[in-house]
Amino acid sequence: MSTCTTLSRELSEPLTATAAVATTWLLVEQNGPWGAKALGESHLDRVTGHALEGAAAGTGVRVALIRRPGRHADCPPTARHEVVVAHTVPGRGWVRRAQVADPAELLELDFAALGVGDHTGFGVEHVGGPLALVCTNGRRDRCCALLGRPLAAELAAAGHSEVWEVTHLGGHRFAPTMLVLPHGYAYGRLTPETAKEVLAATAAGHMVPEWSRGCSGWERPGQAAEHAVRLATGETRVDALTLAQRPDGEGRWLVRVVHRDGRAWEVDVIETVSQPPRPESCGKAAGTPSRMDVLSVRGV
Repeated sequence: MSTCTTLSRELSEPLTATAAVATTWLLVEQNGPWGAKALGESHLDRVTGHALEGAAAGTGVRVALIRRPGRHADCPPTARHEVVVAHTVPGRGWVRRAQVADPAELLELDFAALGVGDHTGFGVEHVGGPLALVCTNGRRDRCCALLGRPLAAELAAAGHSEVWEVTHLGGHRFAPTMLVLPHGYAYGRLTPETAKEVLAATAAGHMVPEWSRGCSGWERPGQAAEHAVRLATGETRVDALTLAQRPDGEGRWLVRVVHRDGRAWEVDVIETVSQPPRPESCGKAAGTPSRMDVLSVRGV
């Protein structure tokens, strides 16, 4: 059976710089089945779901639903909803948690403040190990269910980290995909063994370049530049690098990457398209997905 994931692998499509861009994630527990557009197609009140999505628009906040791994047949309503809010810009990140009886209460949050890294006192600070969020929404793409659900179940059974299923991380063709908090790095094409390696590295304050799709706190040109510098230097500490990007013509950027020890690099990044055409998701027509290519890395 040909799937978007098998085609992506066969074409050696790079994982680099494919992470969903979100300075802050708002993750809301909602049990039961999810539709393709889960905020409006689940047991979450549809009006509330659409209102949360609207409130987040343009703020840098990305809203998604989460649930514990396992079977998700129709079930009684969620009495209390776990809520995780995470800011993922390196060097300024945090994770806060709370429980709400009604997700509509979250509409009172200052989404603009959350997007720039001000949690405004919401909830309490997360303590403990990494949070693993595995995309499993088969109604959005079958690969996420076929590959994501077994991974989430195995990680949960292993007990190494707190594991949640999540509605959408983007990049179905890289399934199984996983977002790891508190640092906000996304990973793809994982196996149970490599996922456990990622979680162990995260717990130690490191990321794993080999399966990294990028840090969601950076825009895609920045994700490509950071990855290039990590490959060039072997640096894997999550908070070792900061960056700033600026346009350098149509579809091109110069990204300055600075190490906390004072070293700096200028990275030339260009946006191209992947060839030959391939579907970005199962059931979709073949297309040419955008990709970020690094032209040069210069020490400055």
